[in-house]
Amino acid sequence: MKNLVVLGFIAIIASLGTALFFMLRGDQEGKPKSAGMARALAFRVGFSILLFLCLLLAWKLGYINPTGIPAGA
Repeated sequence: MKNLVVLGFIAIIASLGTALFFMLRGDQEGKPKSAGMARALAFRVGFSILLFLCLLLAWKLGYINPTGIPAGA
């Protein structure tokens, strides 16, 4: 489970890096820079939602258990 979470965070960071690349690259080849940047940021949102759903599923199936401060405290 830890590997899945780490891979999810790597995918999110890579998507942010790709968006930064498109933002800094500028308008080349007649394509607006916002198209590639928007697509990369949309993938980041998708990766974040997928990671959250995987964590919820892992919690429901008992693969991970919450620790730390109790909910009632």
